[in-house]
Amino acid sequence: MAVKLLEGQTVGIDLGTTYSSIAQLDDEGNPHLILNVDDKDITPSVVLLGDSERVVVGPSFARIAEETPDRIVEAIKREMGNKDFHVVYQDRKLTPEFVSALILKKLKQDAEQQIGPIANAVITVPYYFNDIRRKATQDAGRIAGLNVIDIVNEPTAATLAHAWEKGELGRSDLEQVERTILVYDLGGGTFDVTVVRYTPTSFKVLATDGDVMLGGLDWSRRLVDHVADEFQKRFDLDPREDATSLRQLTQDCEDAKRRLSESAQVPIEVYYKGNTMTVSVSRGEFERLTSDLLERTKTTTVLVLEQAGVGPGELDELVLVGGSTHMPVVEQMLADICQQSPNRDVHPEQAVGHGAAIHAAILEARATGGETRMGKAIINRLRSVSTADVNSHSLGTKVGPRDAKKNHIMIGRNTELPFNVTQRFSTNVENQQRIHVTVLEGEVEDPDACATIGDFYITNLPADLPKGAPVEVTYAYDASGRINCTARELTGNNEASIEIVRGSGLDTEGVNSFETLAEKYLVE
Repeated sequence: MAVKLLEGQTVGIDLGTTYSSIAQLDDEGNPHLILNVDDKDITPSVVLLGDSERVVVGPSFARIAEETPDRIVEAIKREMGNKDFHVVYQDRKLTPEFVSALILKKLKQDAEQQIGPIANAVITVPYYFNDIRRKATQDAGRIAGLNVIDIVNEPTAATLAHAWEKGELGRSDLEQVERTILVYDLGGGTFDVTVVRYTPTSFKVLATDGDVMLGGLDWSRRLVDHVADEFQKRFDLDPREDATSLRQLTQDCEDAKRRLSESAQVPIEVYYKGNTMTVSVSRGEFERLTSDLLERTKTTTVLVLEQAGVGPGELDELVLVGGSTHMPVVEQMLADICQQSPNRDVHPEQAVGHGAAIHAAILEARATGGETRMGKAIINRLRSVSTADVNSHSLGTKVGPRDAKKNHIMIGRNTELPFNVTQRFSTNVENQQRIHVTVLEGEVEDPDACATIGDFYITNLPADLPKGAPVEVTYAYDASGRINCTARELTGNNEASIEIVRGSGLDTEGVNSFETLAEKYLVE
């Protein structure tokens, strides 16, 4: 992938649902997370909307407790690309892209105090993010003042970090033996599972699946509901009805969830309207409360192994990514499926950030021809790495009569990229005046349940064109995510096409407007 670098530092960013981090390779080629102003290597993905256009990114719980709940924005990653979601602040509608941009802006300005001006960034996304969500992430980076040189899938980033940690990545001097690993990524708000086959110099994704609305937040909410129900049974009062009380309870349950990974039982104290109660929760009870959530990840894991054509015993390693993988029941479930214990060479919370930094360094090395601060040996290792991805969502088109349209899949998910396909269709009515081709992203038959990512028309059709006249449609999907769709009506040889580039959802004016607004906000 050819990228254009701007003058300044190049970094990798893990933009997470609950925590985010920014990373870079040091002069010796080792990835490290850059500390924020609080000397922490992760920053909570929480935005506090204060007074006088002052926002606080990653506030402490004590700071959050001082504010009304309507000023607190969290888990915004789950809303990326959702045109119907916004936060009203000072009579302005703030989109998910803009809120995410504030988080990125904070990461950028903190890191700049240590490494100097930052210009270029690779930002990670869940593999299962669709085209719209990826474009929204790209826009967030641009609004934050970053030249986003790539959007990289989190499992791919984790695999890069894993191979680098093992001393294998980019080592053309090593025997190019293929290894097959499963990357299980359960973060705060999203879930991915991916099978990757790699050698020291090449990476190929075999299959992937996931859920952008499943993560540690859902485990925490189950605990909140359980504790609140117990309190309500005793006092006939529901602490979830008050926003401030709910926030305190959520924080306490989040802490308890983490402690249950180390302890067999934890107490959770609830205080509401003058009443106090301590609810004791065992690890076994917590696992029963959330068993269906774990089962969803298990079903997906088994499915991905089947789609990859890899038997559990054929995996070389099982790599855990994301803070929620610290739950013992997750490790046990995966050990049962994969017939081996997980590898923890790379820290679950650091793997994606480290991998983003490595991917950023690979692009930097290629773009500069090796003219970087790192040694020649490191540069040569980085430049020798190649990757091959699959598409995480199917591409299709609408077919059938107007009142019974269906999604006809042209390129199925988990198809190795690049890929192209040509299929023949026919017109629906006599003397059709134009042909409308709609490009869909999704697996289901109902077009309304899929995402429309582009459309175009063939016009100037021949007069008296009979029903059933042939139309040839070609979909081409390249390795960088660019999609070209062409349709040709064969009777009159009329053609039309569209190119869908995963660059931006907002137009330049929209990005510039949000960027100007972001500059007005003082980010603490």
